[in-house]
Amino acid sequence: MNIRSLSRGDGVVIGAAVLLFIASFLDNYSYDGAPDSLDLPSLWKSGPVLLSVVLAGIIGAALVVAARALPQPRKVAGLDLGPFGVAFTVFAAWSALGNVIDPAGAADNLPGQGGGNGPSAGIGLVLALVATLVMAAAAVATPLVPALQAGLIPAPKPAAPQPYGAQPQAGYGYPGAQQPSYGAQPQQPYGQQPQPAAPAPDFSPFWFAVPVPRPLFSEDGSPTPIAELAPGTWYLAVEQRGQQLIAQTQDGRRGVLQDTSGIQRG
Repeated sequence: MNIRSLSRGDGVVIGAAVLLFIASFLDNYSYDGAPDSLDLPSLWKSGPVLLSVVLAGIIGAALVVAARALPQPRKVAGLDLGPFGVAFTVFAAWSALGNVIDPAGAADNLPGQGGGNGPSAGIGLVLALVATLVMAAAAVATPLVPALQAGLIPAPKPAAPQPYGAQPQAGYGYPGAQQPSYGAQPQQPYGQQPQPAAPAPDFSPFWFAVPVPRPLFSEDGSPTPIAELAPGTWYLAVEQRGQQLIAQTQDGRRGVLQDTSGIQRG
C-alpha cells in the first residue's frame, strides 16, 4: 500500500471519517427542557443509524482510500473499490439526512405523543450529517477537481544535482541515486533480453515525480499498463519520444509514460 499515492481529496475523506467516528459517541436525540442528568443514547444505540450512517460512512471511506493506495485495483461484487466506496458514502449522507429530518421516525406520531412533539436530532446526529456530506462530496469531486487530485504528502525535495552515473548515497528511486551510465541496461533476470536504448542526441536523463497516479505502458505499444507511477516517488526518464517519456521504475522495468503533464522534475 503506497500512502504517497493518496490525494488531498482522500485526506478530506479520511478527516470526515474521523469526525463521523467521534460523532457516533455523541447524543442521537435532543429533548427541549430535558434535565442535564438525562442520559441520552448515542448513535451506537440506534440500529438504523449505526448501520446506515456510521458503519456505511466509515466503510465507504475505507474503500475509497484503499482503492487509491493499493498498487493494483481490487473489485467487490464485480465493482472497483473506488466506485463501490463512493456509493457507500453517498448512501450514508442520504441516510443521515433522513434521520436528522425525522430522528424518531413514526414514533412521535403515535396516539398520546403530543401530536408530533417528539425528540429532535441530537448533536451526534447533526455532526454525522455534516461528516457524511463532506465525505460524499470529496469522494465524488476528487476525480473531477484538479486541486483535490494533488498529492496529500508532497514529494521529497530532490538531492543536489549530480553528474549522471555518479555514486551518491541515496537509494534507488530518489534523484541522485546510483545508476548505470546512460545507455547501459539495468540488471535483467536470467534469460530476459535487455531492451536497447535509443535516446535523442540532445536528451539528458532526469528524475521526475508525477502529480497523480499515471499508467506506464509497454514500449511495444500494448494498451495494457505494465505498472502505475505513484505520486511521491521519483522515477528516471531515460528517453524522450515526442511528448512521451520512456521511464524506468525502481525494479528496472521500462515503459512509456504517455501523459507527462504536470510532472515535477528532480
